[in-house]
Amino acid sequence: MRKAFLLGAGLGTRLQPMTHTLPKPLIPFANRPLITHVMDHCLAAGITDFAINTHHLHEEWAKAFPEGTYRGASLSFFHEPVLLETGGGIKNIAEWIGNDPVLVYNGDIVTDLPIDRLITGHMMSNNTVTLATQDHGPQLHLAVDGRQVTDVRGKISGEAGTHQFTGIYCIDPELLELIPADEKVSVIPAFLELIKAGKLGSYEVKGEPMWLDLGTRESYLDAHFSRKPEVDEAACIDPAATVENLWVGAGCVVEAGAVVRDSVLWPGTRISGDAQLTKCIVHSNSTVSGVHHNADL
Repeated sequence: MRKAFLLGAGLGTRLQPMTHTLPKPLIPFANRPLITHVMDHCLAAGITDFAINTHHLHEEWAKAFPEGTYRGASLSFFHEPVLLETGGGIKNIAEWIGNDPVLVYNGDIVTDLPIDRLITGHMMSNNTVTLATQDHGPQLHLAVDGRQVTDVRGKISGEAGTHQFTGIYCIDPELLELIPADEKVSVIPAFLELIKAGKLGSYEVKGEPMWLDLGTRESYLDAHFSRKPEVDEAACIDPAATVENLWVGAGCVVEAGAVVRDSVLWPGTRISGDAQLTKCIVHSNSTVSGVHHNADL
């Protein structure tokens, strides 16, 4: 398996105003675009070609990846003027898929779950689709029996859910036959057909892998501070500034006298000397002064 389809077309509504200027997969996370963490994970599993669907602020993708490549891997962008949802998005890239199996990966999560094992398990099975699942979490929407998914949200037999979907799965091109063309449609109806045919597999992720859903402002900050903060070497923090527990992007300037704690500074920000910030997210190219707490600036 050498191809991966990254879902990048969401509106990022819950992350507003962060997504007013960037699509959610391009917002900075740990001082670089969120989607690059996803691509690094895929590259380590042998992926060499990426397809990414786009919608909201789609022109920003060309600015982020002007050469259409990332670390030697090719990037193919598929703009959706009207959102096609998960099933329609997959059908829309049918020509790119061709006859190849594909890894599908939500573009707004950060995880270290073993996708190499997911891929191997799928390729050794007779399943058309294999979902990466875990037997705990707040959204137990999948019923799983052994290595097969037997229901989704109780739509077939009313079975109670036992597993959570992680947002990552493998597909064979045969899935395309179950998705209507030129329609805005979820992939769930196709999954239900595969369940009836015994072709929807489950790869259960054991243990407690890192799995961060950056869908809300709170989860975005929590994800940052679950790891050791970093200051980019191309940032400038005056020695007379007070900074604690801070992510600082390239080109940031923190002036003397500023007090900044538990915050994330996107690349190219300037924090004035009179600023006092706590639990703030400062967007690129912003200049901030005054007192702010738990704010997006």
